Amino acid sequence: MYIINIAVNDHVSAEQHDKLFAEHAEWFKKYFQAGTFLMLGPFKDQANAGVIFAVTESRAELDRILAEDCYYPNLASYEIREFEPKLIASNIAEFTGK
Repeated sequence: MYIINIAVNDHVSAEQHDKLFAEHAEWFKKYFQAGTFLMLGPFKDQANAGVIFAVTESRAELDRILAEDCYYPNLASYEIREFEPKLIASNIAEFTGK
Protein backbone atom coordinates (compact mmCIF):
# COMPACT_ATOMS: atom_id res chain seq x y z
CA MET A 1 0.00 0.00 0.00
CA TYR A 2 1.16 3.53 -0.68
CA ILE A 3 0.46 6.99 0.68
CA ILE A 4 0.90 9.67 -1.99
CA ASN A 5 1.05 13.34 -1.06
CA ILE A 6 0.42 15.52 -4.11
CA ALA A 7 0.95 19.28 -4.12
CA VAL A 8 0.50 21.50 -7.16
CA ASN A 9 3.64 23.53 -7.71
CA ASP A 10 3.61 27.25 -6.92
CA HIS A 11 4.42 28.24 -10.51
CA VAL A 12 1.07 26.86 -11.74
CA SER A 13 -1.31 29.79 -12.19
CA ALA A 14 -4.82 29.72 -10.76
CA GLU A 15 -6.22 29.71 -14.30
CA GLN A 16 -4.02 26.77 -15.31
CA HIS A 17 -4.97 24.88 -12.15
CA ASP A 18 -8.68 25.50 -12.77
CA LYS A 19 -8.34 24.11 -16.30
CA LEU A 20 -6.42 21.02 -15.18
CA PHE A 21 -8.32 20.14 -12.04
CA ALA A 22 -11.34 18.63 -13.82
CA GLU A 23 -9.01 16.28 -15.70
CA HIS A 24 -7.16 15.49 -12.45
CA ALA A 25 -10.50 14.69 -10.76
CA GLU A 26 -11.45 12.29 -13.57
CA TRP A 27 -8.07 10.57 -13.18
CA PHE A 28 -8.50 9.96 -9.46
CA LYS A 29 -12.16 8.94 -9.89
CA LYS A 30 -11.10 6.34 -12.48
CA TYR A 31 -8.66 4.72 -10.08
CA PHE A 32 -10.96 5.07 -7.08
CA GLN A 33 -13.74 3.26 -8.94
CA ALA A 34 -11.22 0.58 -9.99
CA GLY A 35 -10.29 -0.01 -6.35
CA THR A 36 -6.70 1.16 -6.75
CA PHE A 37 -7.19 4.39 -4.80
CA LEU A 38 -8.74 3.44 -1.48
CA MET A 39 -9.08 6.84 0.15
CA LEU A 40 -8.26 10.34 -1.06
CA GLY A 41 -8.97 13.96 -0.43
CA PRO A 42 -7.58 17.47 -0.16
CA PHE A 43 -5.56 18.74 2.75
CA LYS A 44 -7.53 21.22 4.84
CA ASP A 45 -4.42 23.16 5.82
CA GLN A 46 -2.77 23.46 2.37
CA ALA A 47 -4.30 24.73 -0.86
CA ASN A 48 -3.99 22.67 -4.03
CA ALA A 49 -2.65 19.62 -2.20
CA GLY A 50 -3.99 16.32 -0.99
CA VAL A 51 -3.37 12.69 -0.19
CA ILE A 52 -4.16 9.34 -1.79
CA PHE A 53 -4.02 5.90 -0.19
CA ALA A 54 -3.40 3.42 -2.99
CA VAL A 55 -2.82 -0.28 -3.46
CA THR A 56 -1.05 -1.73 -6.49
CA GLU A 57 0.80 -4.93 -7.31
CA SER A 58 4.10 -3.05 -7.60
CA ARG A 59 5.77 0.34 -7.38
CA ALA A 60 6.18 0.23 -11.16
CA GLU A 61 2.40 -0.03 -11.57
CA LEU A 62 1.89 2.92 -9.21
CA ASP A 63 4.45 4.97 -11.15
CA ARG A 64 2.60 4.19 -14.40
CA ILE A 65 -0.70 5.34 -12.86
CA LEU A 66 0.83 8.55 -11.47
CA ALA A 67 2.31 9.30 -14.90
CA GLU A 68 -1.27 9.53 -16.23
CA ASP A 69 -2.07 12.48 -13.96
CA CYS A 70 -2.31 15.75 -15.89
CA TYR A 71 -0.04 17.45 -13.32
CA TYR A 72 2.70 14.85 -13.74
CA PRO A 73 5.66 15.29 -13.80
CA ASN A 74 6.39 19.01 -13.69
CA LEU A 75 3.23 20.68 -12.41
CA ALA A 76 3.02 18.95 -9.02
CA SER A 77 5.25 17.22 -6.52
CA TYR A 78 4.52 13.62 -5.58
CA GLU A 79 5.81 12.26 -2.28
CA ILE A 80 5.32 8.50 -2.26
CA ARG A 81 5.65 6.41 0.89
CA GLU A 82 5.15 2.66 1.08
CA PHE A 83 2.88 1.77 3.97
CA GLU A 84 1.91 -1.52 5.64
CA PRO A 85 -1.34 -1.14 7.58
CA LYS A 86 -1.50 -3.21 10.73
CA LEU A 87 -4.90 -2.09 11.99
CA ILE A 88 -7.88 -0.75 10.03
CA ALA A 89 -10.99 0.51 11.80
CA SER A 90 -14.14 -1.34 10.74
CA ASN A 91 -16.05 1.96 10.80
CA ILE A 92 -13.62 3.91 8.59
CA ALA A 93 -16.37 4.76 6.07
CA GLU A 94 -18.14 6.79 8.77
CA PHE A 95 -15.39 9.42 8.49
CA THR A 96 -16.07 10.33 4.86
CA GLY A 97 -16.24 14.11 4.57
CA LYS A 98 -15.10 14.82 8.12
